[in-house]
Amino acid sequence: MERYFLKVGESHVHVTVWGHERNPVIFCLHGLGSTSLSFIEVAEELQEEYRIISIDAPGHGKTKLFLLENSYEMPSMADWLDEVIRELGLERFFFLSHSWGSFLALFYLAKHSEKVRGTILLDGGYQTKRLSTMSLEDELAYYENDFDGYQFNTWRDFFDSEKAAYKRWSALLERAVKDLGKENEGRVSWHASGETAKNIIKAMHKNETETIYSRLPPSIVLLRATLPVDQERVRKHTAEIFEVRAKAKVEAVPSTTHMLHWDKPGVVIEAIRSNWGKRLSK
Repeated sequence: MERYFLKVGESHVHVTVWGHERNPVIFCLHGLGSTSLSFIEVAEELQEEYRIISIDAPGHGKTKLFLLENSYEMPSMADWLDEVIRELGLERFFFLSHSWGSFLALFYLAKHSEKVRGTILLDGGYQTKRLSTMSLEDELAYYENDFDGYQFNTWRDFFDSEKAAYKRWSALLERAVKDLGKENEGRVSWHASGETAKNIIKAMHKNETETIYSRLPPSIVLLRATLPVDQERVRKHTAEIFEVRAKAKVEAVPSTTHMLHWDKPGVVIEAIRSNWGKRLSK
């Protein structure tokens, strides 16, 4: 695993890479509040078969936040992402994304589908704010408090809190979780700010993916969560809309939360091999 900074315009994007340059590329985009190490277990398993490139999105990990709120709007983010892709020298690649990263992936595909050999979404991109029971104001307040209020006296307290939040744990997940914290004035806090979270949530409300389903390439694969059970009705409904209108392939993965790739990394690895391995053999 290699980590470095890539200059993109006036910003410096933090990049994590696994695998040899000769391998076909999987470009990864994490969800809101995560970092490039979100895909660490999948990447470690596939690094002999693929070159996996993952970035810290603006305001996450070690990539500084955008100064302007509207820079987080999906069309602007898609243009910025294409700059990153060009600076990385990627002409064709597979796209793996989680949560908010999948929303951005869809807006990127609507503009630049010719560059993408295949796409797998991990419980993201198919949800819609239009069906949300929470108002924008309440959602903004929730994320601001959740991000800015997540602080601990020690790293051990931080890890204990994180460990309790997931269905399983491993040495690699512990490394990814370490990437989610930062030390500040003797306390450990969340790496991303409430300001970044609020700007992204506003953008998701303004730029609904439903409006671009008809512009997406066919055969996108969506692996969706099935837990908690009380959210299943809405998830199933929105996934069915996505499946029909985007001509996508949808698979509900049993016993998985929104952190599907941490709950069952083997399912994601198998999906990559079964869906993209065939294309490599042609």
